[in-house]
Amino acid sequence: MIREAIEALNGKATYGEIKDYIKAKFGDVNDSTITCQIIICSVNHPSRIHYPENKKPRICTSQYDFLFNTGRGKVEAYNQDTHGLWEIRVNEYGKLEVAQQGLMECEVEAEDESIITPEAFSFPMESHLRDFLATNIQEIKPDGKYLRLFIDDTGRDGIEYPTDVGPIDILAQDSDGNFVVIELKLSKGPDRAVGQVLRYMGWVQKHLAPGKNVSGVLVAASMDEKLKYAVSVLPNITMYEYKVSFALAPVALQ
Repeated sequence: MIREAIEALNGKATYGEIKDYIKAKFGDVNDSTITCQIIICSVNHPSRIHYPENKKPRICTSQYDFLFNTGRGKVEAYNQDTHGLWEIRVNEYGKLEVAQQGLMECEVEAEDESIITPEAFSFPMESHLRDFLATNIQEIKPDGKYLRLFIDDTGRDGIEYPTDVGPIDILAQDSDGNFVVIELKLSKGPDRAVGQVLRYMGWVQKHLAPGKNVSGVLVAASMDEKLKYAVSVLPNITMYEYKVSFALAPVALQ
């Protein structure tokens, strides 16, 4: 349906235009399903690696590789001659990434950018912090319970989990099956992050977790005082500050 839509729309469209075409032609189709499939089929969208279709390294020449992301919510038909040859590959940290052959990892505009000051030593990209925490999810133990990444019925994992109100950085579950929404900030966590994590928690409660508890975790290099006051009256949100350290060892010619 998406392939037909992009062809009918002259090879270039917004997510909304694709959804309108599909619904007019095929009837009521879930918006989130269409969004996920667009991401899956966009050769340069970093989040495509979180779906089962793109969980292995490969050159982007399969049936799932026919769109190219041109901006937030915009795609066009993928043309190798115009856009270059793209691939899903394993990077130096052993993680999958999306990249054009011969170039560094692709980045797209983030929903909520954080400012990194020269004084702050923090992860160079939010995706690095996210991947580190996802790999070491067991180290975050709200209420003393171990966490695991959420995996939905399609096999899609909880990293940058898509919702109708924005992508969740990490969606996890504890040992009792309760849901935990983890929101990351590169440097200082602003107080508006409370509203952000609350809306994600509300979406999860309605769509994924009837009968289950939903809590939130905020992770940042430091927490804004306003944020601390806001969270102090919300017992289902926990804050963590991450610390990064390194050491230099002298090297001498033997």
